Amino acid sequence: MTLTSPLVLTLGGKTPDFTLPDTQGHTFSLKDFDQYRGLLVIFMCNHCPYVKHIDSALADFARRNEPGGLATVGINANDADTHPADSFEKMVEEIQRVGYGFPYLHDETQEVAKAFGALCTPDFFLFDEHRHLVYRGQFDDSRPGNDVEVTGKDLQAAADSLLDGREIPREQRPSVGCSIKWKPGNAPH
Repeated sequence: MTLTSPLVLTLGGKTPDFTLPDTQGHTFSLKDFDQYRGLLVIFMCNHCPYVKHIDSALADFARRNEPGGLATVGINANDADTHPADSFEKMVEEIQRVGYGFPYLHDETQEVAKAFGALCTPDFFLFDEHRHLVYRGQFDDSRPGNDVEVTGKDLQAAADSLLDGREIPREQRPSVGCSIKWKPGNAPH
């Protein structure tokens, strides 16, 4: 388990640009989300028990918030050589199993994860319309085995504030999850 601290991309920081493939043969870049008032970037994977614990609620969160102007994109940066369950092919199966309606991108080089300062799965980055980071925190207090209902209340409160034009509290509880599975010699310093 890894806590996402210290932050590399700090509140107010600009969204790092990216161009990554999805599982359908399309390529997505930051500019593909320009028409949205907000952008949620989630570093996630297929095998992590913390992601699996919230996967259905996460799919619902994205569907519920997209009509209000919040785009969601998932990015899998895990080393599939050491963790085959996180392979590109398995991402297709995961989309079908969970019903993710947002682009699920593959960061094979792990350069995008490093640019964001992503540390764990899941790791949430919420950006405003100018693509400044306004929230980097947990989905909610639920964890595998703690018997707390999965609600997404922390992330939803931040999304509601963003979409309603209200200030988002700067005090945010970090996300908790499995560490990103870095390729040998690729882990950030």
